[in-house]
Amino acid sequence: MIVDLPDTTVSKITRALVSVREEGGAVALGRVLTLVILTRQGALEEVIEAANDASREHPMRVIVLMIGNGDEAESRLDAQIRVGGDAGASEVITLHIHGEAGSSNLESLVTGLLLPDAPVVVWWPNKTPDVPSQTSIGKIAQRRITDAATKSDPSAWVASLGGSYAPGDTDLAWTRLTRWREQLAAILDQPPYESISAVHVRGASDSPSTALLAAWLRLALDVPVDWAYLDPEEWPHGIKSVTLIRESGEIRLERPDSGIAVLTQPGQPVHELAFPRRTLRECLAEELRRLDPDVLYGRVITEGWELLGPPNDTGDTGRHA
Repeated sequence: MIVDLPDTTVSKITRALVSVREEGGAVALGRVLTLVILTRQGALEEVIEAANDASREHPMRVIVLMIGNGDEAESRLDAQIRVGGDAGASEVITLHIHGEAGSSNLESLVTGLLLPDAPVVVWWPNKTPDVPSQTSIGKIAQRRITDAATKSDPSAWVASLGGSYAPGDTDLAWTRLTRWREQLAAILDQPPYESISAVHVRGASDSPSTALLAAWLRLALDVPVDWAYLDPEEWPHGIKSVTLIRESGEIRLERPDSGIAVLTQPGQPVHELAFPRRTLRECLAEELRRLDPDVLYGRVITEGWELLGPPNDTGDTGRHA
C-alpha cells in the first residue's frame, strides 16, 4: 500500500501512519530499529529496495529524506508512506523537503516519526557530510553508515576517515571486506602456523576497500604491508589479491575475475572459491546486525592507518620468490 501526502506536516504523517495500520492490518510491533536514509532523487528506489531487502532480517521503520537544492521559492514537505508488499518487512516514510525547510534542523523533521525506545541508524548512500557525527541527524544515531565507493575520490575519503571518526561510525568499504577477512583468518588458523613476515595487497584504483584491508592486515599482523592500486586495464573493480609471505613460501588469494578467487599455498592443491562481490543489501544487512560501535573498524582507520605506509606507486603485482 502506498499513500501520498503532498504539502503535509509531521503530525499529519503520524496520523496517516496510524490510519494505514488500522486499514491494512500492519503493526509497528516487532520493529527493532529506525533507519534514516539521506539520499537524492535519482537514487531513491535503489536505496529503498536495499532497505526493504535488509528489513526481512531486521524489521524496521525506514525514513528517507530527500532535500531539494534550496532554491525553490515555496517551502513545503511532501511525504509518501509505504507498507505491506511495497515495504518488505518494514514501513517506509519518504520525506521530500523543498525550499527553506531543507536548510533547517532536520532532526526536528524526523524526531516525531522515530520508533519509541528503538535505536536509530543513519545511512548516507551517496552525498555524505565531512563529519557525520556532528550533523543534526548524526547526533541522534547510534550508528552512522557512509560509503566511500560513492565518493569522487574514494582513496582520499578513506584516508580522512580516521580524522573524523566517532564511535558508531562505519563505512560500507569496510563491510565489503568481510569475506576477505574471514578467508584470510581461516587460512592462518591452519598448520603450519608460521609467522607472517610481509604482506602484499593489490586492488583497483576505484576500490577504497583495498586500503582498509591493508590497514587491517598491518594492525592485525604487525608486519610491513606493501599495497597498491592497479591500473583499470589490469584490474577494473574491487580487490585483486593478497599475498602473505612466510618462511615456507607464499600464500596467495587472488581473483582471476570478479566471481571467484584462487587460493594457492605451498604443498597444497590450488583451490577455487566462490568470491562474488557483495551486494548493497548484504552490506546494509550486516551493518544492521550490530548497533554498538565497531571497535575494530575504529582501530583500523586510526591506529592501522597511522602504521600503514603510502601506496606503492609502481603498482607491481607483489609476487616475490
